[in-house]
Amino acid sequence: MNDMNIVTPRESKSSADTELQTLARKHLLMHFTHKSAYEDAPLAVISRGEGAWLWDEKGNKYMDALAGLFCVQIGYSHGEEIGEAVKRQMCDLPYYTNWGYAHEPAIRLAAKVAELAPEGMDRVFFTSSGSESNESAIKLVRQYHQAKGEPTRTKFIGRRSAYHGVSYGALSVNGMTNFRKIFEPLVPGARHVSNTKRYRRPENETEQQFTRFLLEELDSLIIQEGPDTVAGVFMEPMQSAGGSLTPPAGYFEGVREICDRHGVLLVADEVICAFGRLGEWFASTRFNFKPDVITFAKGIASGHVPLGGMITSDKVFNTVLSGPQQMYLHGLTYGGHPAACAAALANLEIMERLQVNENVRSNEAYFKARLSELLDHPYVGDLRGAGYHYSLEMVSSKEKRSWTGPTKAIDFVQKKLAPALVAAGVLCRSAVDHEGTPLIQISPPLILDRKEIDWLVDQLKVVLNEQLRSDLFS
Repeated sequence: MNDMNIVTPRESKSSADTELQTLARKHLLMHFTHKSAYEDAPLAVISRGEGAWLWDEKGNKYMDALAGLFCVQIGYSHGEEIGEAVKRQMCDLPYYTNWGYAHEPAIRLAAKVAELAPEGMDRVFFTSSGSESNESAIKLVRQYHQAKGEPTRTKFIGRRSAYHGVSYGALSVNGMTNFRKIFEPLVPGARHVSNTKRYRRPENETEQQFTRFLLEELDSLIIQEGPDTVAGVFMEPMQSAGGSLTPPAGYFEGVREICDRHGVLLVADEVICAFGRLGEWFASTRFNFKPDVITFAKGIASGHVPLGGMITSDKVFNTVLSGPQQMYLHGLTYGGHPAACAAALANLEIMERLQVNENVRSNEAYFKARLSELLDHPYVGDLRGAGYHYSLEMVSSKEKRSWTGPTKAIDFVQKKLAPALVAAGVLCRSAVDHEGTPLIQISPPLILDRKEIDWLVDQLKVVLNEQLRSDLFS
């Protein structure tokens, strides 16, 4: 964008809200949205996008530094091309089910996903979202054990603060207590172990010791629960919730060994990580994570249409088919929708043409180095992440690695940090993590170049050094 360094001033209208804002407040239930959005400041109504940039109805310009919700891999300039692919499919076959039937877009996309997936992952089941994908994996894993004559294997293990979706099965595996607790009781048998966050671990602990601690905890929990009661373990290659948590050396190799020893299936939740986010088609490959099941969504269609899915091996799927039901006992009306599959095929073609994986890999070190400059700020405690997915953890005391008053973390995020980021033209995730510290999470479209990386980091510096100033905690 030739006006990249110009941020349009954010000006509120003195007149009444626009018609769209009025209608939204009256009729639209927004997802995970605080009540103040329905009552207070004018609502931002996004009207168009180009590249990594968005504009609202007032003409204000923003960088989409979260790729929508970790999904708009190719940015906002290819809607016409993907739309043409959808149009062609809608003219031929606008809809048909995958229940006992197949159609070309689903067949072609399943073959393409299997081609891109880790070796041996050849069977693909389509859904419409990440929650549906993880729900599907839970049922597949349960059926697998039943088919093997092990019906007592009903429990699942996730990690603390991990996000796996909001449907009841997926929410049960979720490790985010604030999302879970008001809907309990959930599906019984979900347990949780530590995640791979090293910040605040003992300073003299080596990476090898940290890995051993994590693996011994997982092994101990399976033994405590009874290995014949544990069905599966859910893990993201890089855990997004909690702040871009990467694994220590040897971790996933150890998890694989533990699962094999106890007869437990291992599920990789790649809803966020897959399709280029970490510079690979699947992040499992990057971290030598060898799961029995992979779930995906988001990036497969760059968010242009709702689409997700699950991948597994012939071994797992054939075991299910050989069980008492003689089928995988699960189905979704819109799973493998022909228009959605056509959109995904077009998106993957664009990703290959733009070489987005190569772009992420070539810019990763530069991106991280620029973000590392923010660690010089007195209230930035940690930087974590890989590829095009990073988190900054903010603390009031670097020595204590914690956030203390007088301003509560949630008030700081909602009243100061989030508005300052928007005012600087940066749309990203600002939140309070499970340990009570504010996070800034950056996960932009995978087309971002170095000039745009520089703009983004410079704006973050403006937020931290100028807009928040010395009254950061007042």
